[in-house]
Amino acid sequence: MRSWLTDGGCRLCPRACGAHRELGKTGFCRVTAKLYAARAALHFWEEPCISGNRGSGTVFFSGCTLRCVYCQNRSIARGDAGQEISQERLTEIFLELQAQGAHNINLVTPTHYSPWIAAALKEAKRQGLNIPVVYNCGGYEGMESLRWMEGLVDIYLTDFKYMDSDLAARYSNAPDYPREAKRALAQMFRQVGTPVFDEDGMMKKGIIVRHLLLPGALKNAKAVVKYVYETYGDDVYLSLMNQYTPLTGEEGETLPEPLNRKVTKREYERLVDAALELGVTNAFIQEGDTAKESFIPPFEGTGL
Repeated sequence: MRSWLTDGGCRLCPRACGAHRELGKTGFCRVTAKLYAARAALHFWEEPCISGNRGSGTVFFSGCTLRCVYCQNRSIARGDAGQEISQERLTEIFLELQAQGAHNINLVTPTHYSPWIAAALKEAKRQGLNIPVVYNCGGYEGMESLRWMEGLVDIYLTDFKYMDSDLAARYSNAPDYPREAKRALAQMFRQVGTPVFDEDGMMKKGIIVRHLLLPGALKNAKAVVKYVYETYGDDVYLSLMNQYTPLTGEEGETLPEPLNRKVTKREYERLVDAALELGVTNAFIQEGDTAKESFIPPFEGTGL
């Protein structure tokens, strides 16, 4: 695993924080070089072509390279939830999820664990893993992490949160997010290319770009959709999400306006209309009131 380090420490994500995680130091991601996960189970709340009717075999990893003030999975993102597992155990988990009937293996926030995940996937494939692998990430990906995934990942299910650097700085402490997300998406597309579906409509290969519409951030959302569609056209699917849930801040305080409210129906309709005006056809949209915490599963070590 030495190649994931340089003399300056960890460089797996764009922050290149330099933490010597192999020596027990925590990076910006808040984890060391040990593997931590919070849940491994069939998950039914992804896009229809990912979850299907049998569920997506989802592993939720602990830690995160972003600091989104509105994070919906905060307990695992900041490393509060999760338990240590070995690389060998991760291989077993992949095979167990396949045996449970999962349509795919779904890796949630895998960036800072990419070398270990890559090794576990290779061994699982050697032992008979033959379902697609989904890399489910925040879009703030380092080239080093994505290189580890080449040839192992079939589907990139990636966020594209910001085209507005000021918003990225204010909400996720990542002013370089737009630049890095563009670079990452280009690398993902180079690896997996155009989408492929099976006869049941399940995605076998390709990219889905998610954008969670934030309250008061319609201009940013339109810019994201415009960039993705004008760059990749129908070769990349968009998933426009209205499920933003106004939680409390890190210390239990109410988030400031406009993050203290749900997205309005009108805001979301305007985003969908803008996508249609651009000519977007390959997209998933949400209907009704989806801003509920029911999308967040319990992180109690299930399946580990």
